[in-house]
Amino acid sequence: MDIVWAPWRMAFILGDKPMGCFLCDAAARGVGEDTLVLHLTGHSMVILNRYPYISGHLMVTPIAHVKDLSELSDEQERDLHRTLVWATARVRDVLKPHGVNLGMNLGKAAGAGVEDHIHYHIVPRFAGDNNAMNVLGDVRVIPESLEATFRRYLPAFSE
Repeated sequence: MDIVWAPWRMAFILGDKPMGCFLCDAAARGVGEDTLVLHLTGHSMVILNRYPYISGHLMVTPIAHVKDLSELSDEQERDLHRTLVWATARVRDVLKPHGVNLGMNLGKAAGAGVEDHIHYHIVPRFAGDNNAMNVLGDVRVIPESLEATFRRYLPAFSE
């Protein structure tokens, strides 16, 4: 049996769970290390993914609680797209990844962990970031804490 230690998970397991949508809650509480919100616009939010695929993994989401792109107004849709483009540029500026994956999972069958509040993923990628841990062991190694990543990003998102 393989054992992987993740002592930080105990805070999640034993901690209070927010009622309702964590994305709506984070947007209402605003920018901060406690919410992991890096940036808010009139209609969109950039938030660090609490369960990242890799360090620096962000989500860009409308503030409006919608489950499909078709539910957004033209103004919300434009703001969401502009925020996605802007946030992707910040990821490139701060982390200097070799590439970036952008994606959105719509519906449980498509892999959506949050089905009723759409969000884009911005995943910085680095040559060689797939290794035996995640390829063979189905384990992700995140080399930096969320707090450290948040502090690295914040100046670029505060512009």
